[in-house]
Amino acid sequence: MVLRVAFPYLTSAAAVAWMLGTGLAAAVEPARRETTAAPEPLSSSVDAPPLPVGPIKPGAAPRMGETKPVEGKPAEARQAEPQSGEGRPAAKKVSRELPPLVVARMSQDTTPTLTPATFLDTLRAAERYQGLVEAGGWPTLPSDLTVKPGERNPAIPLLRRHLVMTEDLAPGGPEGDQLDPGLVTALKRFQARHNLPETGLLGRQTVAALNVPASVRQRQLAASANRLIGSSFPFGDRYVAVNIPSAAVEAVDHGSVARRYVAVVGKPERASPMVETRITNINFNPTWTVPVSLIKKDIIPHMRKDPGYLAKMHIRMLDGQGQEVQPTAVDWSTERAVNYTLRQDPGFDNSLGQVRIDMPNRHAVYMHDTPSKSLFSRDVRFHSSGCVRVADVKALVGWLLEGTPGPNGPGSNWGPMEIETGIATGERRDIKLAKPIPVTFVYLTGYATPDGRVHFRDDVYGLDTGKEPGREPGREPGKSAEPAVTGAIAKPAPGKAVPGQAGPGKAAPAKPGLAKPSATNPAAVKPAGAKPATDSGRTSPEPSAKAAPPRTAPSAERRATAPAT
Repeated sequence: MVLRVAFPYLTSAAAVAWMLGTGLAAAVEPARRETTAAPEPLSSSVDAPPLPVGPIKPGAAPRMGETKPVEGKPAEARQAEPQSGEGRPAAKKVSRELPPLVVARMSQDTTPTLTPATFLDTLRAAERYQGLVEAGGWPTLPSDLTVKPGERNPAIPLLRRHLVMTEDLAPGGPEGDQLDPGLVTALKRFQARHNLPETGLLGRQTVAALNVPASVRQRQLAASANRLIGSSFPFGDRYVAVNIPSAAVEAVDHGSVARRYVAVVGKPERASPMVETRITNINFNPTWTVPVSLIKKDIIPHMRKDPGYLAKMHIRMLDGQGQEVQPTAVDWSTERAVNYTLRQDPGFDNSLGQVRIDMPNRHAVYMHDTPSKSLFSRDVRFHSSGCVRVADVKALVGWLLEGTPGPNGPGSNWGPMEIETGIATGERRDIKLAKPIPVTFVYLTGYATPDGRVHFRDDVYGLDTGKEPGREPGREPGKSAEPAVTGAIAKPAPGKAVPGQAGPGKAAPAKPGLAKPSATNPAAVKPAGAKPATDSGRTSPEPSAKAAPPRTAPSAERRATAPAT
C-alpha cells in the first residue's frame, strides 16, 4: 500500500521485484565495500633491504569470505579487527605498489654546473681566491662551534668577516655577536655553494667547510680549471653532465637544468673516469657481461666460498663460440675463469637493473639502473666500480627519448606508460635515439657559475693534489693526463683549445684522458663469438639479444652480494 502511494504507477509485480532488488542490494553492498577498500600501504624502513624493482606481478586475490588465522594477538586486538559477513576477521588487502624511492637531498637550482663559460668563470674565481690567499686568508672558527639563529657567540664577528670575504654577505652591514636574520641568509648561501643542508644553523659540517683554508679552495679552482683545458665537449641545446665529486647527473635543456638526479659514482679505488661522448641508445632489460677485473676481484673469491654463486646470480659462463660452460668444469682455485665470458641474464637482480644508457667511449662506462637503491639515500655516494648509477633513471630515459618515435612508430612517443610497458615484457630491447645527446663525466671540486657564485665539493679521488686514483689491471686511471697542480693554473699552450673559445673552422684538440665521441658501437664491430671488450676493466655495450624469460624477484641477501658496476 505504501508503494502504491509513493509510486502510483507501479504494478504489483513490479513492486515485488523492487522490494527483492532493494534487499539484494543491501546484502551485496557490504561485500562490495570490502573488496573495493583502499589497500593498506606496506610499512617501510630506511634500514630495510631495498625491494626488487621491476614489473609488479599481481598475487592471487582472496576468495570471498576467505580468512587467515590470526596468531600471537590478544583477544582485544582480534575483536577490534574488521569482521566478514560470517563473523570472521576479514582478509587484509596488501598493497602491490612499491614504496616511494628515498633519495638524498638534491639542489633545485636550475643553473648548470658545466656550461661553455665554466672554464673562464672558474679561472677568474681562482685568480680572485689567490688574492685572498695573499691577503692572509680568513680566520679559523672553533671546531666545536654551534650557534642557532638568534643566539649570540663571541665567534660571530669572525663568521661575519669570512662571509664578507667570500661574497656571501654584503659588506657594511650591522656588527655584533648575534646570528641575526641577515647573517642566517648569508650562511644559507654559503651552505648551498658547498652542497650542505641549507639550515642557517652553524653546526659541525658547516664549521668544517668554513675552516678549509683559502689556499686549499684556490687549489681546487685551479685544478678544476686545468682539467677543463682542451675540452672539445660539443655543448648543444640539450646535454647531460655528471660531476663526479657531486655524485649528481644534470639534464640540461637550453641552458637550464631540467632536472638534477641523484647518482652513485665510482669508489676511489675504482674511480669513474672523465669522459666526453654522446648517448646513442637506451637498453631495456639489459644483460651484463662481467668485466675481467670483477671476475678476479669478486666472482672467483665468491665461487671459492660458494660453488653455487653463479647459479644464484643467474650468471652464465660462455666459451669463445658462445656455448654455455658448466661452472663445475672450471678450476676456481686458479684464474682460468677469465678466459670465459660471464654474462648475467636480465631480471630483477641484474647488476644493471632494468635500464642501461649506452654512451660509446674507450673506458666502456655508462649510466644505468640498479637493483640496490638504498645507496641513493646517502649523502656520500662513491660505491660503484666506475659506471654511474642513476636514481629515477626511467625519468631520465623519458627526457633522453624526447623526439624519438615511440613503440607505435612515428607520431607516438616514449611516455612513462610506454617505458614501463617496454620494460614489463622482460625482453631485451634497444632503442636508438633519433638524435644522439652529448654527455660528459667531469671532475670539478671547485667551479664558478655564470651568476658569479663559486661552488666547492670534496676531492674524493685526491686529484687536486696530484694523487692518482686506484689503478686496476687493464684500465686507465680515472683522471686526466694533466700535470699535478700545486696552486698555479696551467695556461693553455699556443693553439690549445679553451672550452667555449675554439676558433671558427678549427677543431679543438682532444683533451688527454677524454674519450672521443663515436657514432659506432664498439660491440658492433667485434668478430662473432669473440669475448666482449673489457677496456678499462669494464664491459662494453653488447649487441641486441633476446633475453631470458623474466624471473621472480630475488632475495635481499642475493642482491646484496651482486658484483658492483
